[in-house]
Amino acid sequence: MAFTNLHLPTLYFFFFSLLLTLLLSTSSKAESSQLFATLKQQIQDSDSKEPFVGVNIGTDVSNLLSPSELVTFLELQKITHIRLYDADPDILKALAKTKIRVIISVPNNQLIAVGSSNTTAASWVGRNVVAFYPQTLITGIAVGDEVLTTVPSSAPMLIPAIESLYSALVAANLHTQVKISTPNAASIILDPFPPSQAFFNQSLADIVVPLLQFLSKTGSPLMMNLYPYYVFMQNKGVVPLDNALFKPLTPSKEMVDPNTLLHYTNVLDAMIDAAYFSMKNLNVTDVMVLVSESGWPSKADSKEPYATVDNADTYNSNLIKHVFDRSGTPLHPETTSSVYIYELFNEDLRSPSVSEANWGLFYGNSSAVYLLHVSGSGTFLANDTTNQTFCIAMDGVDAKSLQAALDWACGPGRANCTEIQPGENCYSPNNVKNHASYAFDSYYQKQGKAAGSCDFKGVATITTTDPSKESCIFPGSKQASNVTRQVVNSTHVSGAAERLKFIGFSSEGPSAISWLLYVIFVVISPGLLFFTPS
Repeated sequence: MAFTNLHLPTLYFFFFSLLLTLLLSTSSKAESSQLFATLKQQIQDSDSKEPFVGVNIGTDVSNLLSPSELVTFLELQKITHIRLYDADPDILKALAKTKIRVIISVPNNQLIAVGSSNTTAASWVGRNVVAFYPQTLITGIAVGDEVLTTVPSSAPMLIPAIESLYSALVAANLHTQVKISTPNAASIILDPFPPSQAFFNQSLADIVVPLLQFLSKTGSPLMMNLYPYYVFMQNKGVVPLDNALFKPLTPSKEMVDPNTLLHYTNVLDAMIDAAYFSMKNLNVTDVMVLVSESGWPSKADSKEPYATVDNADTYNSNLIKHVFDRSGTPLHPETTSSVYIYELFNEDLRSPSVSEANWGLFYGNSSAVYLLHVSGSGTFLANDTTNQTFCIAMDGVDAKSLQAALDWACGPGRANCTEIQPGENCYSPNNVKNHASYAFDSYYQKQGKAAGSCDFKGVATITTTDPSKESCIFPGSKQASNVTRQVVNSTHVSGAAERLKFIGFSSEGPSAISWLLYVIFVVISPGLLFFTPS
């Protein structure tokens, strides 16, 4: 075969492989090992800079999974980043030799002790970090939680605690691997919209300024707990619900910053940019925002009518997609903040409000509160039900209007209303809203979910949450049951090492040959596969 007929990427692949082989043969073993160690670190650093979605794990849960069961569950759900509100040694031990990265926390009630004594801080790091790292991938320490706003009496000890913990990490030579920050409430930022006018509460300057200087010096993120849910609840009539839920907006409904003319299509981006502008006002421009908490409750009392399964599902599903779209914010389109969803489990032992116990994606027994719609996001909780929609009666509609719509659906609309007749599976509960929902869904499904088929003069709405209960199976579910549905998709894993399962690394670490294969097959070859000569 003529040399010129070879595919160009094949030639590149051949020559690069030959070059590396010669390099290995002429270099000492130590030099080769150092080369590949450097390459490995660069690859790992690159992976770690990709935006991700993690979860917060609170433990006020009845019958919480055991640590080993919890880790198995996390791996099953493809969750690769978690944040703990303490440093539970059993959980940290169970996480050993997994690919799950964890932020551990100094609880608020330990802050004064850690901040008052370098010895206590060193002991804390030794007991909770050094004892587990690197077998357990501890990536950060969250010092307290919303200290400035929830326990202001402890606030003066925040910076001393952070600096003492950092000194302990330096002594253990872990200060570059484990970052230190503190999660802050959104309320430390005043006048958050428009974002360009935002600024940190000046009464907190004695703490915020040295905090930002520390974060800048150490390359650590500003942790912010950001909840569009509360922004919407406190500004109903001003902030559209769709804007809080990441739903598509017409240009006229987008929020526009009059000073920058930047358009905001969702509340979270505006909150993140408010943090960036606030830092810029203090001449800090090199600290990234990490959203340490964000979420939406799925249940509440009558005082919180927008805490519903549908809204929680919509918010968290769209949040995940937004992060993995890597579109950044209007101010920083080049930088996408990673987000930790609040939270993994419903903490049913929390009180007093109903919503406090209903922020979770899962119940304590690991069954889903709702199924997220994250098809295409690729790496996180990909239990896709995107195409499964239902038509149900709207909340708050008067019985007379619902009855008229029900009569039309079961009559001229020719919906199948057999199941809501006395004695049938969907007769109970015997009320017009329940019966109308079944009839509406029957009509909607028979019409192929066509546009306008779920309206019924404005008394119906489309939902992605299956309204079926026990033996009452809605028509949409019957159709969906004919299609194989998987609970957890097999998703792409960003870590390059996942593509190397066929290479046997010894317990003493990778050999030079192993890393040669690593570079060829992981770093070089994927790019060549998509190379097209001009």
